[in-house]
Amino acid sequence: MSAQAPSAVILIRAEKFVPNPATAADNAFQQDVPEGQSAEATSARALAEMDAVAQALRDAGVRVHVFGDSDHTRPDSVFPNNWLSTHPGGYVAVYPMYASNRRHERRGDILEMLKADYRLQTIVDYSGLEPDGIFLEGTGAMVLDHVSRVAYTAVSHRADTHVLERFCSDFNYEPMPFDAVDSGGVPVYHTNVIACIGTDVALVALDLIADEQRRQEVRERLEVTGREIVELSEDQVREFAGNAVELCGRTPEGRKRYIMAMSGRARRSLTGEQLTVIERSCEIVSVDIPTIELAGGSVRCMIAGVHLDPRPVGAPSPTATAEAIDEHPVSADGQVEDSGRRRRSLDRTPVAR
Repeated sequence: MSAQAPSAVILIRAEKFVPNPATAADNAFQQDVPEGQSAEATSARALAEMDAVAQALRDAGVRVHVFGDSDHTRPDSVFPNNWLSTHPGGYVAVYPMYASNRRHERRGDILEMLKADYRLQTIVDYSGLEPDGIFLEGTGAMVLDHVSRVAYTAVSHRADTHVLERFCSDFNYEPMPFDAVDSGGVPVYHTNVIACIGTDVALVALDLIADEQRRQEVRERLEVTGREIVELSEDQVREFAGNAVELCGRTPEGRKRYIMAMSGRARRSLTGEQLTVIERSCEIVSVDIPTIELAGGSVRCMIAGVHLDPRPVGAPSPTATAEAIDEHPVSADGQVEDSGRRRRSLDRTPVAR
């Protein structure tokens, strides 16, 4: 598995998708549903787009975990990267969400799957900061360079620098906050609409970083890692060209392949020269998702990458020493042993708060 490009992802199949009215105030990318189109028709179209994204990633050899969601009170649940991120070494972060009607998007069944299928050591939960009005919406708010350990962050209501500093201290990242605004002076609501960092390439709208010195610092920080920078215009950002994500798939023959997942709209906005630069390091996989993009997010927002090592298939046989130690079917604290060998436990993962 590449440090930057995960080989597995989590997607949410949100059956009741509609653009979230609670997030429209500060999301300049959000649009209204076409006049006369019913909520049922909007949801049906979005569902077909979600399925198309999942299939395109599977076809590229990416492992896809799909979770259904029929709850009509979670219109934005299709965007799980805002509440969850995973990290090499077995670490998971859970984030505080700005819109109150998004906070119950956090799901225990997803965390349980990660515990069962991957080597998960610790969950760090920042969601308790919500009553204090402090938010950091995951890898929407931060674009992470997992190789050089840098957290690029456009400061906004959804990306508080205090939580950013805390995250960076806990997960060993260098914070790189900056102010980013569009030509109308409106702050960028999420960093991942203006920047995407791959293994060898970075797509970024540097001109939206307001301060010239900070803009140059971000450029130099990216260049020193050896990545080739594809500079995006504001018009391309509005077409979601920055809302892409690099993943690691497999060819039918089992060879590793790097892909850049983005929407069809995003791909069509890129110039031939930009496409050439991207395709020097990875293959572009694009899917049209016009209904989902009404909510102000695109393909990257739909994907929570799994940067965890998978558990080996099948439980390992205990050694003779372990069998000698685990000789009693019931432990001292009254928990039942599994076949007299391993203790059954709902959750052996320590949770840091």
